[in-house]
Amino acid sequence: MTVILLLFGLVMLYYGAEFLVKGSSHLAFKLGVTPLLIGLTIVACGTSMPEFIVSLEAAATGKGDIAAGNVIGSNICNIALILGLAALIAPLKVKNQLIKFDTPVMIFATLLCCSFLMNGTIGRFEAATMFALFIAYTLINIRMARIQNIKGKDVADEAEIDFKNEKSLLARSVPLQIVLIIAGLLILVGGSECLIRGAVELARWLGASEAVIGLTIVAIGTSLPELATSVVAAIKKEADIAIGNIVGSCIFNILGILGFAGMIVPITAPGINNMDLFTVAVLALLLLPFMWTKKNISRTEGAVFLSIYVLYIVTLTVRG
Repeated sequence: MTVILLLFGLVMLYYGAEFLVKGSSHLAFKLGVTPLLIGLTIVACGTSMPEFIVSLEAAATGKGDIAAGNVIGSNICNIALILGLAALIAPLKVKNQLIKFDTPVMIFATLLCCSFLMNGTIGRFEAATMFALFIAYTLINIRMARIQNIKGKDVADEAEIDFKNEKSLLARSVPLQIVLIIAGLLILVGGSECLIRGAVELARWLGASEAVIGLTIVAIGTSLPELATSVVAAIKKEADIAIGNIVGSCIFNILGILGFAGMIVPITAPGINNMDLFTVAVLALLLLPFMWTKKNISRTEGAVFLSIYVLYIVTLTVRG
């Protein structure tokens, strides 16, 4: 039964990502906004729904290590594993907005979260601060997109997309594009749930701690929608969706998920140690210079990210 769930989950993840990327790129072109904005908002928040559900439930039931470990581990997985794999498939071109605004916001959010977790807890005031920052970030991003629209920047570049002259129903119908996005998100959540359920039980049977389960099995499992979406986007040369999905998800994970969950129930996570916080902070800081060089993330830089992730997982395995 576990094998069937795993296989079924993988199939669901593939088709969910396919629907999400296709619907999102068409919607961005149809509405005259950049795929980057779609990746940073709709796709990022949508693919982070498994993290949101798992962390909220864990916080509500007093399992702070899983709640915080899921978010920290997911961000490590997002940058090191997912961006690493996506860059190996195809070097990812980076837009100026990511370098000048979104990635610095992600770095600030990461360092803020690490400072809050240094004492092993996130109180309601700290959580409310993070959630308020998430709301402000989202509003600023929407405002920036409107300004770009008015000035005609970036959007004209999207005329080069393959489906510019496409006559299909999907290219012409905004409702169908929205349906495809929602269907993709629902399928991604269902697929990740199938994979997570068996994996967590296996880890507990092997005697792993809740913090390690949250940082590895749960984090990877809830990051599978981001993995599937970014890999499919990289294959389809949709770099804006691939990178925007990851950066936006990291911001949403920290400011949105931990912020919202911590406002409801203060999060206590003594199992999250300095190594975990140091790893997520280093990866966030490393992402900006990688983006800055030649304004892309190269295959070599992708390999560096993957190497860091392998080293981190090995260290966690030894830690038990």
